[in-house]
Amino acid sequence: MPSFVQTIQYYSKRKLFRFGVPFVLLVVGGSFGLKEFTQLRYQFSRKITVKPDELDKIGIKMKNPEDVTLESEYEKVKNLDIDNWENKRGPRPWEEVQKK
Repeated sequence: MPSFVQTIQYYSKRKLFRFGVPFVLLVVGGSFGLKEFTQLRYQFSRKITVKPDELDKIGIKMKNPEDVTLESEYEKVKNLDIDNWENKRGPRPWEEVQKK
């Protein structure tokens, strides 16, 4: 019967033990590590809720959530004329440089 040391030496020469097991440990351990690091991003992020009163002070007017419904937005889009339109090309960054 082989001893424990002989068994370890036998398996340490095999490619599966030398390359496969560390690779599997890296993949599985990496997934747990990434989970912890991505959780930190959301745990300590600064989430600030802005109230409509504060937006009014800045000059931004929000609609009430009750006023904006799917049906009202559909009526706006339904009345648009999508058959007659003109393609307008916007300025390219290199065209802006030439104008100066």
